[in-house]
Amino acid sequence: MSKIGNAGITVPSGVTVEITGQMVKVNGPKGSLVVTLPAVISVSQQEGMLRVSRANESKHAKSLHGTFRNHIANALHGVTQGWDKRLEVVGTGFTVSMKGKDAIFKVGYSHPVIFPYVESITFSVEGTNILIVSGMDKQLVGEVAHKARMIKKPDPYKGKGVRYVGEYIKLRPGKKTKAA
Repeated sequence: MSKIGNAGITVPSGVTVEITGQMVKVNGPKGSLVVTLPAVISVSQQEGMLRVSRANESKHAKSLHGTFRNHIANALHGVTQGWDKRLEVVGTGFTVSMKGKDAIFKVGYSHPVIFPYVESITFSVEGTNILIVSGMDKQLVGEVAHKARMIKKPDPYKGKGVRYVGEYIKLRPGKKTKAA
């Protein structure tokens, strides 16, 4: 029995859900998203609630049950409130700024790094060192934030680089600590 998969999903007001075969289309104030379901998973809608069910009790069906229930719940949250990831640029002289829709990182290279605009994702800058990546699709927001983080991974010795806000970097001791 899947506790997550069997939990119902409440459809917020202002959101419409269209179920066509294995496609679930969610329309809301921020736009629309489509979740494609595998053959062993089905969705039914009753009185403002969505129920996700599986066709059989195989291990494969059980593992997909809760996963796709959360994919649909994430789509509903995305079209109403949206998702965002906050990245922090840490280091002396390290900054992030906007040029049009692109983000410009100055992170210790000989040139500024231009991170291009991605369709359906918006960038905004808070101060000079926080980049906010936001959009409807949770998976795409996380993927774009990860790619931005990989521009300059946090250094394990000094902690400089691009990291998520609130991320803890365990600093490694240098040579001087080992010799002492």
